[in-house]
Amino acid sequence: MPGIDWVEAVSENLCPGHLPESLVRLRERGVTVVPHGVALGLGGAERPDAGRLTALAERAQALGSPLVTEHIAFVRAGGPVTASQRLEAGHLLPVPRTRDALDVLCENVRIAQDSLPVPLAVENIAALVSWPDEEMTEGQFLYELADRTGVRLLIDVANLHTNHVNRGEDPAEALGELPLEAIAYVHVAGGFERDGVWHDSHAHPVAQPVLDILTDLASRVAPPGVLLERDENFPAAEELEGEVTAIRAAVEKGRVSGRASVGDEAPAGDGAAPSVRPAPPVSATPARAARDETDADRAARQRLALAQTALLSALVAGTPAPEGFDRVRLGVQARALAGKRADVVAKVAPELPVILGAGYRPAFLEYAQRRPMTGGYRRDALDFAERLLRDGRPREDDARRELREWWLEREGPVPRSERSGVRWARATRRVLLRRRAA
Repeated sequence: MPGIDWVEAVSENLCPGHLPESLVRLRERGVTVVPHGVALGLGGAERPDAGRLTALAERAQALGSPLVTEHIAFVRAGGPVTASQRLEAGHLLPVPRTRDALDVLCENVRIAQDSLPVPLAVENIAALVSWPDEEMTEGQFLYELADRTGVRLLIDVANLHTNHVNRGEDPAEALGELPLEAIAYVHVAGGFERDGVWHDSHAHPVAQPVLDILTDLASRVAPPGVLLERDENFPAAEELEGEVTAIRAAVEKGRVSGRASVGDEAPAGDGAAPSVRPAPPVSATPARAARDETDADRAARQRLALAQTALLSALVAGTPAPEGFDRVRLGVQARALAGKRADVVAKVAPELPVILGAGYRPAFLEYAQRRPMTGGYRRDALDFAERLLRDGRPREDDARRELREWWLEREGPVPRSERSGVRWARATRRVLLRRRAA
């Protein structure tokens, strides 16, 4: 496709020394690649994991990226800070817009900024649930975050639409409260509505209300770049190009509207129709070095940890809904998390749906109800297979044997040897174990 100046790649899906050939070709054409993180959990109660920050920095350096991006979200909870089991959401969950959460988030962002070789931009997320007793609107929360840390903002207009449908929040009000000068670039994505709930799928065409919010944003400021997020169900090239053209038209419409509203003066920004490219290398406001935590800091993290653990436990472990939450909406979110978990495990371990056939999804959803995710998706796939085998499933001998071989091949620290002598020793050991069990 002509005129595509830059792309994003999910950071956790990249290995710096083994980039996909398609990504290598894009870079050779001069296309900028921005690593987009999804697992750092900057909005969580714990300090950012040093290993994850190192990995994000390595990907930025390997790709020669002008900046990196992450989300204002929490993705795990529990653990030592709450003296409870660590839980993984496998999804981006909203941070409460409270002073405690903002203080923790600002400190986590500063830690991340100090660890990265390029500027950081953070993204507003879509949500199905609202926290009770919030103290700020989304615009106010983002404004204070940018003001206190100098972090850039990645504004997702599709997420603003999602929160309008699901939580009744006004996109125009949010845009009006944002520090527009802090915007690094903009996301646009498709989704669908079901039973009054908007699902931000990244797998459907962009809806007109999302383009309208983009137009509103472009009437206020010239966005440095706009990116179409599409993760799966890719349409034909002509349809995809049509969506990019519609996005450009929405930006141009906002630019013209912004000029008209100020008497032919250019809106904030460079005054030209923004091309679909990322912001040039920028220098964020110097981050204050991470300091030793005070008692007040630790208390804020503790309160946030307890609240986030209670919510995540209700979503993935079946515990009671925390006070003040909409129980019906929590049920919708819990089912969505379980469904996503099944879908991602099927992609991470595509052999499982083949081995189990039509029984894969119901078996996995049954497992997910009893076993919350405590590690990544690969660990989840192995735990699921192990649970089935312990339960004597699948019932068919051939399928159970194939599942066992799959699990044994992947459970150890290195793949099992295929040398004939080693295979003979494994077979002998299995016979001896059966005799001992008998």
